[in-house]
Amino acid sequence: MFDEKSLWNKRFGHRLKELGSYLRYIFNGHLVIVLVFLIGAAAFYYQNWIKTLSSGFPAELIIAVLIGGFLTYSPVYNFLLEADRVFLIPLETRLRDYFWRSGIVSLVFQGYILLMVQAVLMPMYAHVSSNGFHSFLLFFAVLLIVKVWNIAVSWKIHYFVQPSIYRWDMVVRYFINAVFTFLLFKQANFFILLVMLLVMGFYYWSFWARTRRVGLKWDLLIEQEEKRMAAFYRLANLFTDVPKLKDTVKRRKWLDFLLKRIRFLQKNTYLYLFSRTFLRSSDYLGLFVRLTVIGALALYFISFGFGQILLAVLFLYLTGFQLLPLWNHHQNKLWVDLYPVSSLFKAAAFQSLLLVVLALQAALFSLFILLKGDTMIALLELPAGLAFSYMFVYVYSRKRLKA
Repeated sequence: MFDEKSLWNKRFGHRLKELGSYLRYIFNGHLVIVLVFLIGAAAFYYQNWIKTLSSGFPAELIIAVLIGGFLTYSPVYNFLLEADRVFLIPLETRLRDYFWRSGIVSLVFQGYILLMVQAVLMPMYAHVSSNGFHSFLLFFAVLLIVKVWNIAVSWKIHYFVQPSIYRWDMVVRYFINAVFTFLLFKQANFFILLVMLLVMGFYYWSFWARTRRVGLKWDLLIEQEEKRMAAFYRLANLFTDVPKLKDTVKRRKWLDFLLKRIRFLQKNTYLYLFSRTFLRSSDYLGLFVRLTVIGALALYFISFGFGQILLAVLFLYLTGFQLLPLWNHHQNKLWVDLYPVSSLFKAAAFQSLLLVVLALQAALFSLFILLKGDTMIALLELPAGLAFSYMFVYVYSRKRLKA
């Protein structure tokens, strides 16, 4: 006899065990030490920045924009598998408790993240507001209710197949969440907030009424669950091999001009392979772009003298460390072993590509520091970044790849 409670307990327990096994590797890595240092430095300068704010600073608006995003993104972690397309669809009407438990777990996890985000933003709000921290718990309780509404609406959206509905739902809910959060922190009239809650209720009811006799879109649910796990696997793959990780590749024809600069020589075989992999794989190019943008913005908006050089070096380390798995990207492909090329060229190609990527990032960081007027810091950051990149590639990475 089918027992949905037993099924959910097994799925949830297996997922926790799997996440725990990979988290042990993640929290034992050098990356965590760097992140702790970055968080500590960010907290220090964040507190100093708050002291400079005047009473007219739009803290409520900034909080609304940020928290609105965390409220809008409200997936339900359903723990579904590929085989469920066949075996669980006939049992959909008996899975109500299964999905109900999934919704509660999703609320607990996302509610904790929401609490952390509010805790980070509250010092800024308390500095410019006479209310201080007195309403912290009240604000969180109200936002948690709004999070419940977002999760419920997000679940009802999975009964539709039209992509336009998903896009418009995200836009509408973000607008409602941001406006409500702004009014909440502005301590607007209670009846205005009540009207907003009624609007939310009507919004949910409109989807509920249209989906009462409609089945779930299982393909979409399973696809989204796989995407969430793939994102975690990509993170874990930086610290250990993840057999379940699936590569995502995009053509990116517009970047072919970079590959044309590689001369057509036998010794450049691996250089072309690694370069093509870096440009086409979402894991590596996307990681480089994200860390470069975050680092550049941090260097542009945060001014703390020579500490900017250290911050740039830390982002170079994060980028280089997370690009090291590129070395083993093709290790399970037998056709690579058929190349009539010495393995020495493989190591040289990987180091050359890694050095170019880090040098480019160091130059971009120096440019952003220069744009805000810190000429001396910019001139010092570039040679420091290049020197660190060289040491990382030819000393640190060589030891890591041999380990």
